Formats: sequence, structure tokens, C-alpha cells
Amino acid sequence: MDSGVKLRLVGISKFFPGVKALDGVDVTLREGTVHAIMGENGAGKSTLMKIINGLYKQDRGEIHLDGKKVDIASPQQASELGIAMIYQELNYFPDLTIEENLFMRRYPTKASFISWKTLREQTRRIFAENGVHYDPGMKIKELSVSNIQMLEILKAVAFKAKIIIMDEPTSSISTKEVDQLFATINRLRDNGVSILYISHKMDEIFRIADDITVIRDGRTIVSGPVDAFTEDSLITAMVGRPIENIYPKEILPLGDTFFEVRDFNSAGVFADINLHVRRGEIVGLAGLVGAGRTELACAIFGMDPCDRGEVWLDGERARIRSINEAIQNGILMVSEDRKKYGVVPMRSIRENISITSLRINKGKLIDLKREKRISQRLFSSLNVKAPNLDVELGTLSGGNQQKVILARWLMVDSKVMIMDEPTRGIDVGAKFEIYSIMTKLVKEKGIGIVMISSEMPELIGMSDRIYVMNKGRITGELERDQFTQERIMIHATAAG
Repeated sequence: MDSGVKLRLVGISKFFPGVKALDGVDVTLREGTVHAIMGENGAGKSTLMKIINGLYKQDRGEIHLDGKKVDIASPQQASELGIAMIYQELNYFPDLTIEENLFMRRYPTKASFISWKTLREQTRRIFAENGVHYDPGMKIKELSVSNIQMLEILKAVAFKAKIIIMDEPTSSISTKEVDQLFATINRLRDNGVSILYISHKMDEIFRIADDITVIRDGRTIVSGPVDAFTEDSLITAMVGRPIENIYPKEILPLGDTFFEVRDFNSAGVFADINLHVRRGEIVGLAGLVGAGRTELACAIFGMDPCDRGEVWLDGERARIRSINEAIQNGILMVSEDRKKYGVVPMRSIRENISITSLRINKGKLIDLKREKRISQRLFSSLNVKAPNLDVELGTLSGGNQQKVILARWLMVDSKVMIMDEPTRGIDVGAKFEIYSIMTKLVKEKGIGIVMISSEMPELIGMSDRIYVMNKGRITGELERDQFTQERIMIHATAAG
């Protein structure tokens, strides 16, 4: 065994039909360290992690654990070897309780029966040790995405894993919860646990990582200690070229106000919401997790009901009681939860792009040639990394799935596009491409964009104006010359 080396990957290659996902990747994970795996969406990071966790079997290459060659044939075997993985797209059983989800497949037993008393005691002990305060008997579907993400992290910690793979663990949690996570990671590192960490948030990487490996197009590009990198050199290694200005925002002359939300209220969720958007304007919606931004967006889009309020479009009140009516009025929404509301994973890229257009043309025959022609144009212009349109969407990386969702809405004539965390879990290169699409939409089509984001640099870099929410109320409205992270945070924590 190499001194201090916990896991070594040597020449790992993986092939799918028509795709070389990995091509001779090497990674060395030292004991008691955090090793960041960096790369663009589609670079092969998630495939590599799934090989380590036993979901995939490599076609070539070797895995060495504690100096011994191992073959990992299943997640169960990986777990027995002390490897745990926290997925970006969360997997849980919504109608089971928190404690049942936490101990899934590992229920404590007594005389061959589940010991519910022991289950409850162990759950409470885990919560106490990690400073969380959930009711163990609550159904998990009652929790927010961020709370479920924290439970997935606790699950890995609870079962004494020696290697923990974290795939975008902070994508859906608040700043406070990030601090809690990093405190947990530091404690694990001090106890000799090794962590493979995937994130597209540069500030996190330089804050928490000891080592970095960059993968591009399925190959190892560079690997070394974190001190050997700068943000610019890391971005260049990831995308193969320097990106001098990640926010390609253009300051454009704005048109008249054409979209308004008036006196929107939903008991216990949000209250007295008034906002407007001008033609060609990108309006940011800032706030901490739980501020009510997503709930407001869902109500505007007709996905969720509201108790009172009006939507006005082009000087007329719009009747929106359903998603279909929102689309017919030219109001579209890109949800933060791709898995639940965005993708149809078992269908092709082409079908996922065209599905909304088919919905609003109900009763008409499908023009398959036109569908394929437009889908191909959008597929190419958005630089979706896949062999062709017939590939199942579920096989693509998160960033490429997000591009397909954007392509879907670009097939529809729109006036307002609500984008809820549009770059969550997306690499810096794909972010630039999405920002460029947003800029093109407002510049060439004059649509208005409402962008919900938890990343303040993104809000500041791309918005013309920002509303800030806290506890279901708008607590601030900032013009571009007023943008600072400090000022946004003051409003985000202010009383409504």
C-alpha cells in the first residue's frame, strides 16, 4: 500500500454505445483529504463516481483500495467496502418517514423484526451529533429539497463510510447549511475519512479541497494540490480555453413595463407581492433558501394556486389557472427541480425538446419532419453534448439536460421566461452558454426574464434589476448601480 493513499484509480475507461465516456482516467485519493473532481458537464465525472460506487463496471483499468486491487460489482459491495455516494439528483421514498429513509436497507432488528425503538433512538442520536432538528417520524415528502439533501449527507456520515463521494452536495442548500456541511466535512477529514467532492462552485473548491483533478472529454488533464491552481487556471483546464468574462451581460435600452404581478398572496407562503418586468429586462429574484421565491414562481406559472392576486400582460389581465393557460399567454418556466418537473428521462432528446409544443398544438397532427428539423437546430445551437437526437435524455449530464429543457421552451413563442436556478449543478462553460442564450433572448426577441438564483455573483452579473425576498415578502428592490452582495444580504435577512 502506498503510504497515505486510500484509493487509486488507474487507467479507468468506460464506453457506452457511440460514446467514450472515460478514456484512461487516473486519480489518487489520499487518506483524510478532500479531493475535488472538476470538469464540464459531460466530462465524465459522474460516470467515474458511479464506477467507484459499483453502479457501472469499468471496461478497462483498475481500482485499488488500501493498496489492494478490488472489483466493485454493486453499490451494496461498495457500501461493504466503506464507500458511500451522495447523488446530485436525490433518491428517496417520499411517503416513508425520515427515519425510514435514513436507515433504508439497514434497519436495526430484534428477533428478526424491525426495532422501531432502536431506529428512533439512533436517528435522534445522529441528528444530535450533527446539529439538525427534524422530527424523525415526519414523511420525507414534507421536507424541502435542501432538507432532503442534508439527510442524504447524514446517511453517509451515520454509517461510518471511509470514502464519501459528494456530487454537488451544496446545490440545494442554504448558506448556513453549507457552513454546517463544511464543518461536518472538516470533522470527517480529521477522523481520517477521504472525500471525493464534485462541485462547479469555485469558491467552495478553494475553501474545502486539498487536491484537485480536472477531467475533460473523459481524460485526466491535470492533477495536483489545491495551492497549485488559481481560479483562472482551473477554468482554463476545465474548458480548454480561457473565459475572460463569464457573465456576457449587455446593458441594453429597456422597453415599457409589459408584465406585472399585483398583490399576490398565498396564506403562509408569500404575501403582498408586487413586481414588474420591462421588455428586454432580466429581473433577478434573490433571497435565502425558504424565502418563498420558488413558491411564488410556481403560482405565477399556474402550477400552484394562490389565494389572491393578478397577472397583467401587455396591459391586460391574464387568466392563468393552469400551466397550459400560462403557456398560452406566453409565460414559461424552467424549474429548479429537473428530475421532478423538467425531464422525461426514458424518452429521447428530440421528444423532450418538442413535448411542450405538442401540448399547445393539441388535436393537430405531428409534423415529424418539422419537429426533427427544429429540434436538430436547437440541439446544435445549444451545443448539447450527445451523439444524436435519439439518445435517451436520462443518459445525459445535468448540464446537458438543462440545455434540452431550454431548447424545449425556445420552440414556444414566449413573452416572459421564469428561470428558477437555471445553472444549478452546471459547469462554468455551460453556465456561460446559458447566460449567452439569456442575453440573446432579451436582445433579439425582447422577452422578459425573471431569474431566481441563490448565487449572488450570478444575480449581480446578469440582472438589470433585483427584487429581494425574505419570509414570503419582497424586502428590497435594487437597480443595477446599487448591486452589492452586502446590500442583497441586508434585504434577504430583513423583516418583511
